[in-house]
Amino acid sequence: MNRVSNHVESGPDMRGRITAAAIHLFGAYGFDGVSIQAIADAVGIRKQSLLHYFPSKDALHQHVVASLVVYWKDELPRLLAATESGYGRFDATVTALVEFFLEDPDRARLTVREMLDRPAMLAEMMREHLSPWARLIADYIRLGQDSGIIRSDIRPESYLIQVMLMIIATTALGPVAAALVQGGASDEAAPDLAELVRIAHDSLFKKPRSVRT
Repeated sequence: MNRVSNHVESGPDMRGRITAAAIHLFGAYGFDGVSIQAIADAVGIRKQSLLHYFPSKDALHQHVVASLVVYWKDELPRLLAATESGYGRFDATVTALVEFFLEDPDRARLTVREMLDRPAMLAEMMREHLSPWARLIADYIRLGQDSGIIRSDIRPESYLIQVMLMIIATTALGPVAAALVQGGASDEAAPDLAELVRIAHDSLFKKPRSVRT
């Protein structure tokens, strides 16, 4: 059992611990299934100490969801600027997306929850913070089609949506779906995500990974 502190702990580490606990609990039980007290208990602090950082459950929830979206607002420009080749951009962006969710699968579970329970709020955050960069990636795909390295029958926007959904769903739900072929749920999503990346690559580029130069 967590030992509850009787004073307000300070510093960014406590804010980060509260955020991590909220991501886990909101992802596992949904917004309505989690109380501020439960989050405080998970962190090991008093409820009033948590409210020192976030004045309400709504404020904490909005911070948690925004932290996932805004991360990519900052990360995507860096990834896209790091390489000029189509292959390099694909590898860097998809690898970073996979690693982000593998690092903490609760991020994927929370994203699925938000898509189902509060789609309007999540959609608005994505429109505000991510849509310009998603459109830029779609434009890169069109440039690749014009240069002949990307399949001409790809619809860029639909491709991006499907790859994003597959990565999130595989991280959040894949361990359970693995029971179809493994006879039981597995906690290991990495092999399935590696296969997903291969499928995503080979369905986009004219040359499969094994023969690209």
